Amino acid sequence: METTAKVIAVSGKGGVGKTTLAATMVRHLTECKPDARILAIDADPAVGLSTCLGVEVTLTLDEIRKQIIDNVEEGRTKEAMDLVEESRYRIFDALVEKNGFAFLAIGRPEAEGCYCRINAYLKDVITMLSREFDYVVIDGEAGIEQINRRVLEKVTHLLLVSDQSRKGIQVAGTIKQVADELVMYDRIGAVINRVTNPDLNKFITIPGVEILSYIETDDYHAANDIQGKTVYDLPPESSVFRGTKEILEKFGIL
Repeated sequence: METTAKVIAVSGKGGVGKTTLAATMVRHLTECKPDARILAIDADPAVGLSTCLGVEVTLTLDEIRKQIIDNVEEGRTKEAMDLVEESRYRIFDALVEKNGFAFLAIGRPEAEGCYCRINAYLKDVITMLSREFDYVVIDGEAGIEQINRRVLEKVTHLLLVSDQSRKGIQVAGTIKQVADELVMYDRIGAVINRVTNPDLNKFITIPGVEILSYIETDDYHAANDIQGKTVYDLPPESSVFRGTKEILEKFGIL
């Protein structure tokens, strides 16, 4: 797939702060590149990115997909194919415009069964949609296969997120191996998030991956989260704010 967009996919073990980092990168892009076309894609079924960015989701891609699948299962093939054609336009209905960026939620995991033609078509539609933007930030669920299968065929920048735990580092390394086989990425990097003991950072390595930033536990973000605030409320001295900017700078995006 040829694209001029910078496509940043965020992946890692569950519970390491991927969503917060993805949302804060969206904030940096909107503030540093106000004239750019920016798309935030929530590929996590929990739709947590919308909360971090202050977006209200009313329609997801999988809800569009489910209508097509239901028609296929009920034998209404003609209606299903009509809906597939209409999905190109319905996806624009699912886009939410907010704070200088567009937002799209993928929604729940796929239903059981094989709907390869439909899934492939909708992935193509999302790929086409990404060409309308300069920057795309994807918040993915744990693992990289879902991002590759359901959203985009090519990722320009793959960011692996871990905490200081052995499990988190191992998952990041596994995702790197999977990505080498399944994803066409231009650059890859990692971030160690929620650092509680900086002295332990020297023991952390992910083979073949540069660690772009070490982000210490952020009391500002914790307070924001408790109060239901968004990443746009983080002050400049927030370690999450500073760390995500460092990542984007080292990626050559800012």
